[in-house]
Formats: sequence, C-alpha cells, structure tokens
Amino acid sequence: MGTQKTEPDRPSLTDVEGIRVGHFTYAGRPTGCTVITSDLPMTAGVDVRGGAPGSRETDLLKPESTVAAVHAIFLAGGSAFGLDVGAGVVRYLEEKGIGYRMGNALVPIVCGAILFDLNLGDPQIRPDAHAGYDAARTAGTGAVPEGNVGAGAGCTVGKLFGFERAMKGGLGSWSWDRADGLRIGALAAVNAVGDVRDPATGAVIAGAKKSDGAGFFDCLAQLRRGCRPELPIAGNTVLGVVATNATLDKVNCTRVARMAQDALARCIYPAHTLFDGDTIFVLATGGHKIGGSAMEISIIGAMAADVLASAILRSCQAAGA
Repeated sequence: MGTQKTEPDRPSLTDVEGIRVGHFTYAGRPTGCTVITSDLPMTAGVDVRGGAPGSRETDLLKPESTVAAVHAIFLAGGSAFGLDVGAGVVRYLEEKGIGYRMGNALVPIVCGAILFDLNLGDPQIRPDAHAGYDAARTAGTGAVPEGNVGAGAGCTVGKLFGFERAMKGGLGSWSWDRADGLRIGALAAVNAVGDVRDPATGAVIAGAKKSDGAGFFDCLAQLRRGCRPELPIAGNTVLGVVATNATLDKVNCTRVARMAQDALARCIYPAHTLFDGDTIFVLATGGHKIGGSAMEISIIGAMAADVLASAILRSCQAAGA
C-alpha cells in the first residue's frame, strides 16, 4: 500500500485560510480519493491538458458559465468509475446545508477529475460515493498527509517504456506566502507517463527504472536517442489543485490555472501526452484584496506554477518504494 507521511509544520495547501482537505484510502488495493472543501466561498477555474481527461462539472468553471462559485473539488483514482466520488461529496454537503438555493432545493456544486490506477490489484475496488462522503466528512485544516494516500494511493510514474519499469508516484502538497499576506498553496497527485525531474538540477528523482533496477532509464534521454515507447501506455494523469486567498474572478482563476500547468512541463518529461489527462484546478477564497491588476495576476500565476512544482516533487519524495 505504500506510505503516508504527515509533518505538522510543513507548508501545505491548507495554509490558505478556510481550505480543508480529506482523504479516503482503500485497504483492499492502492486507490482512493481526496476532497477539497472550504469554510469560505470559492471561486474556481480549471485547465485541462493531454488527450485522456476524465472530469465532472468542469464546464461550469468556464468563464462564460453562470455559476460563480464551487463548494468542493475532488480528485480520485479508479478511472471513470472514480467519478462516483462526486455523488458522495454532494450528499455530504447537502446534509450540511451547503450549496446553491434553487427554490426548495439545495444544490452543491462539486467539480472533480480522475486518474487511471486500475492496473494495480483488483480493478473492482475503486473509489465510490461512500469514499467521497467520508473524505468530505473528515476534511480538516491540518497539514495534508502525503505519499500513497487518497488520490495518490495508486499513482505510478515512469511508464513510457513499459509498466515493468514504473515506480511509485503519490500525493504531495506545498505552500508559499508573501509579507503582505498573499498565500498560495498546492496539492498534486502524480500518476505520470514520464519521469519526474527536479527542475533545479535536471536530475530524475522518480520514473522509469533500468532493467536491473539500479538507477533510472531516463525517458528524455531515450527519446533523444530515437527509442520508440511501447503502446498503449495505461495508467496515467497528473491532477492538481492550487488555492489562494487572493480575490480572483473566474476569468483570472482560469488564467492562473493555465500558468500553473507550467509546473508539469518543468518537472515531468514528457508531460501532457495523449495518454495523460492532466487537470489543474485553481480556487480563490478572496480574503486578500489584490486590485485585479494584470501584473498581480501574473505574479500569482507564476508563483502558482512554482508552488505546484514543489508539490509534484513532494509527491514522489513521500511515496513508497
């Protein structure tokens, strides 16, 4: 099942005031889900890359759509089956009286995305509505547990040249704050086709292993030599959530999400392939007024990519062998 690590004083997505994170991890095989909720209203945006995404309600996050705020985001394993998690999160929020009032009905807005981890263990065990309900119910403001937990439980990386070379990915989190009170946090579940590299050094820190298990195969170097990967490549996608206390509307949340995707290009080689469904959500809780200038939005986007890159590295550092 891998590992779970919790360091109370470590920077984390939950350093953004009001953000809560809950995990559900299955015992029967490595899979699970992660739910992000908030005590504060959340404006949201999303950016989707790669050729194999799976998601719920992401069209609501388009700037031209009517809904202005969301009530939860979920990330889940289980491929398309994992979308059932959203129903459990909706049920929990309705019970708590959270949602849009539509006449006599209360409608929680829950968006989410899934990754493929069905090739590990029994594929009949996958995240469902019960898992989503429990993750939402237990969501808290403490430092996010990392490693092979929640949506990161069944993550693997380095599958470009065959699953037998792969190693554990996982879930990681990080945050950054500025002296004036601006805060940005990130969380990533890393289940990539390619290798994960430290952008500061270029060194592979997780990915395809050599046949003898001693060191890394180095997907980028192999592609440069003209090696042809095996096809198809199953079991992929990087999912991420960036949260900030800045006051952002849906348009600017979307812009920040697009900039945050740069983190994948910096850390994962290759990223955004036709076998990945890489999806990044951005949430804004609005406690910190920024005035909406183009420069300030650009700074937030740049730092979102930096913080998400750190979360990606953390995901592999915290994962089991």
